[in-house]
Amino acid sequence: MTATLTTVNGILKEVYEGDINDQLESEKILMKRIEQSSDGVFENAGGKYVVFPLRTGRNHGISYRSENVQLADAGRQTYAQAQETLKYGYGRVYLTGPLIELARTNMQSFAVAADREMMGIKDDLSRDENRISWGHFQQSALTTGIISRVTAGTGPLATVTAPTYGLIEPGMVIDLINSGTGLAITNGTARVVSSAVPYSTTFTVSGSPDLTTTTATVIVRTGNYSKEPNGILGLIDSVGTVHNINSATAGNEYWRSVVDSTTTTLTEAAMIANCDSVRRLSGKRISAIFASLGCRRAYFSLMTSLRRYNEPKEFSGGLIGLAFNYEKEVPVVTDVMAPPSTMVGLTESEITKYRTKPWYFADDDGSVLKYVHNYDAWEALMKQYWQLVTHQRNAHWKMTTVTEV
Repeated sequence: MTATLTTVNGILKEVYEGDINDQLESEKILMKRIEQSSDGVFENAGGKYVVFPLRTGRNHGISYRSENVQLADAGRQTYAQAQETLKYGYGRVYLTGPLIELARTNMQSFAVAADREMMGIKDDLSRDENRISWGHFQQSALTTGIISRVTAGTGPLATVTAPTYGLIEPGMVIDLINSGTGLAITNGTARVVSSAVPYSTTFTVSGSPDLTTTTATVIVRTGNYSKEPNGILGLIDSVGTVHNINSATAGNEYWRSVVDSTTTTLTEAAMIANCDSVRRLSGKRISAIFASLGCRRAYFSLMTSLRRYNEPKEFSGGLIGLAFNYEKEVPVVTDVMAPPSTMVGLTESEITKYRTKPWYFADDDGSVLKYVHNYDAWEALMKQYWQLVTHQRNAHWKMTTVTEV
């Protein structure tokens, strides 16, 4: 059958659309483990939301009295309503006219070329989703999107002094934002990364004029400041307003995670103490520990020094990692996108990714491919509306200052 634009649209949708969570699983461990749901998502004139109730207080109408003595006043359970806005994510694919023409003359060549672009954007979206899910430097629920922070402001420059963490790559288009004001620094909008060695402490942007950064400068994808979904490092904290609930408000003390920012030398005692704190506050036992590569090495060295069996094992759900004993064996798992010196203990059942549906091609007009005005080219758009939510903030802990090995 001769290929046409209509059949090409069908091929793109049938072959390449689908849940991107099957892509790069080894590089997106955290998102692979988080439950995903469309239940509870609703829409009004202001956008798409998820709302869920929280039980925040007990009925204290409890008393013991002598005979014929007035009882305590009746009480009731107290509740709060958490609300979160879904964020809108997009990935665009550009196909030239000559490439589309291949579908009519050489379907196999078209399939190879299209595969590079369509599978490439799925992999890229998948990797970026896992980066977002960590929330590397999330200052609060309102300031998502930060990939790295500038560590030194040294006057006009084109080479930015900031850890790349393997997340800043050549070709990436970034904004440099003053974290105090939320505004881009002078000449800091839509700068293209021209050189970035993975996991180095500097990278270079192209173009002119030069930049003047300070230690208050943060780096985001262009236009993404405060627009990305939550990351767990913002959800798991003892401060801030999350899901419209302010943890600093009297009566909201329950809305605080266990944060260990003092432990530097990793010990089992410190990890157990954090688990105990979660148990006291929430009644929950963590189900998994996620760590940076250096923190996992520190844990491995700790087990070796204690003459413990430290071969990785497979846990339920296909998770593979070292075992940590807290009433039962809890997996200690690495994620290459975990920030340095960081370990998090999660009650995974209390974290959910809400979405309207998995990543999909926009085809509201019945067509996956959209003509690019004034060019012999076509575009395809993948999108997903999603947000990361915790139903119980005190059911998790994090350690942020572990000395890596």
